[in-house]
Amino acid sequence: MEDIKRIEELRNQLHHHNYLYYVQNSPTLSDQEFDHLMRELQDLEAKHPEVYDPNSPTQRVGSDLSTGFTQVRHRYPMLSLANTYNEQEVASWYENVRKDLDGQPFEVCCELKYDGLSISLTYEQGRLVRAVTRGDGEQGDDVTANVRTIRAIPLVLPGTGYPDEFEIRGEILMPWKVFEQLNAEREKAEEPLFANPRNAASGTLKSLDPKLVAKRKLDAYLYYLLGENVPSDGHYENLKTAEAWGFKVSEGIRKANSLEQIYDFINHWDTARHDLPVATDGIVLKVNSLRQQQQLGFTAKSPRWAIAYKFKAERVCTRLNEVTFQVGRTGAVTPVANMEPVLLAGTTVKRATLNNEDFIRSLDLHIGDNVFVEKGGEIIPKIVGVDVSHRSPDLQPVHFISNCPECGSLLVRYAGEAAYYCPNDTGCPPQIKGRIEHFIARKAMNIDSIGPETIDDYFRKGIVRNVADLYEIRTEQINGDGTRQKSAQKIVKGIQDSVSTPFERVLFALGIRFVGETTAKLLAKHFKSIDALMTATPEQLVEVEGVGTVIAESVVRFFHDEVNLNIIERLRQHGLQMALSADQQQIASDKLAGKNIVISGVFERHSRDEYKAMIESNGGKNVSSISNKTSFILAGANMGPSKMQKAQQLGIEMIDEDTFLNMLEQ
Repeated sequence: MEDIKRIEELRNQLHHHNYLYYVQNSPTLSDQEFDHLMRELQDLEAKHPEVYDPNSPTQRVGSDLSTGFTQVRHRYPMLSLANTYNEQEVASWYENVRKDLDGQPFEVCCELKYDGLSISLTYEQGRLVRAVTRGDGEQGDDVTANVRTIRAIPLVLPGTGYPDEFEIRGEILMPWKVFEQLNAEREKAEEPLFANPRNAASGTLKSLDPKLVAKRKLDAYLYYLLGENVPSDGHYENLKTAEAWGFKVSEGIRKANSLEQIYDFINHWDTARHDLPVATDGIVLKVNSLRQQQQLGFTAKSPRWAIAYKFKAERVCTRLNEVTFQVGRTGAVTPVANMEPVLLAGTTVKRATLNNEDFIRSLDLHIGDNVFVEKGGEIIPKIVGVDVSHRSPDLQPVHFISNCPECGSLLVRYAGEAAYYCPNDTGCPPQIKGRIEHFIARKAMNIDSIGPETIDDYFRKGIVRNVADLYEIRTEQINGDGTRQKSAQKIVKGIQDSVSTPFERVLFALGIRFVGETTAKLLAKHFKSIDALMTATPEQLVEVEGVGTVIAESVVRFFHDEVNLNIIERLRQHGLQMALSADQQQIASDKLAGKNIVISGVFERHSRDEYKAMIESNGGKNVSSISNKTSFILAGANMGPSKMQKAQQLGIEMIDEDTFLNMLEQ
């Protein structure tokens, strides 16, 4: 069939151009030409769903369907490396290798140590079939759906010459440019900043939304080839071969035949690493011969044939001019050091977080102190010490504020918390905007027609001062000079459409402190309506599974605030769901009453959330981990081997989705 043939042609073309753009950095198509081919492929695939392929270039954008992560056991353990911090320790390792090899000549492959998230990729017949995180070294999370969105990782290898099955390992990274842009967006939205690109990459890859992963533009470098039929005994040579297969391998790998050559490599990259587009925190040294690697073997924690050399964190000294205090969207107050600008790791630094009051006291900070600042792998600078020898006797110590810098309210510190909070969550501007942004979020009311910048604009103009005001926005208010009619209509429609959002999500959207998505669902299921929840006592609240004293007190406090009660009443008048629907309250059956059920794997007939709803509506209980109290496991495809093994050990029944659905229909 002509369409099917064209689909294959387009897939091959787009895989090739992805490789040229993201791996070789030498595109031969314009963005417009690439997009044109992609649209053609998308249209043809929509026309022919029978030829769906998870490795198609169209799947790079990710899917809305989230299934969580299953645990997969590594075929070869992913051990960590022993660290060295100076040339003497490198020399000691080198001499130990020489002794253990009984004087055999050996080469060392020198590589950059990328500061990201370790990943193991398995290919069969040239196609990516599985991507697993390091986890505990023995098993990790299956993140294949997310990794497929990373354009530097080939989904299908071009040409021939690779083994039928092999594993290649590397590092998932967030480039500096993407990281800085992401943190700028989060700072503007008053969201917590990522400490470094590694944390950002890890958090992104563990997201249950592949579309978010695709949006974050992660990168990857591969550095180790494993399998029964690898092409060479040389690790360096294998990497060069993998590069020819289409994998992104660092250009900064070299073979060394002496300690002097290793030192030259270290000294070069100690400076040159600042020009790289991604974060590095050291050098990795590996005996090049796989045969010699096997001969050297492993300790309990790490291979004897490899070692990591960690770069020293850069440190500078500068003057602390003042400490200011910021209020976040949750009301947490964060102290910030404002310093004389100083060059550190290639960027000018003038601000650093001070975490909390305890941190300030531990440093005994004074205004005017000369402070030591480090960045190391962290993009957010941190003060690590004070030069007290040069402290002038007239300097004043830094005191944590007692009142909110935004609204003047007396700050509070909850038991077990390191931070101080502004309790005025209904009158403090950053908290009001934060609550509105939380209200419109995807997992809450899902009003995707507006975002944080729009909320900030509406707040400054006085259009929106709380979440109930959203439902009173009129098109003419936000039409600007009259040229934004379509955009204004879309915003108003998006807000009005949200009134059908289920009660449990409305409850989560209200932003009650300490009440997350799961707790909101539990409270909604237990109390069934906002009116019943409003009058609940702390004793009644703690009867709900997962609700402790802190959450109970927060709920009671929220519903005793007249401002909150007024907002809820206005939301009710605008038609928002303030109780579980009749369908939700009505239990379909008691067929699963008393049963604890674990859901694991990937399903075809329904999503995991739909199966969870079926279990609850038929009297069952969803549980996340397997124990001897588990009644049975609803098992889909790709169920994690560790869960399967535990189920077999405990003799717990595993049923597929057809059997489960038949069970409910009987």
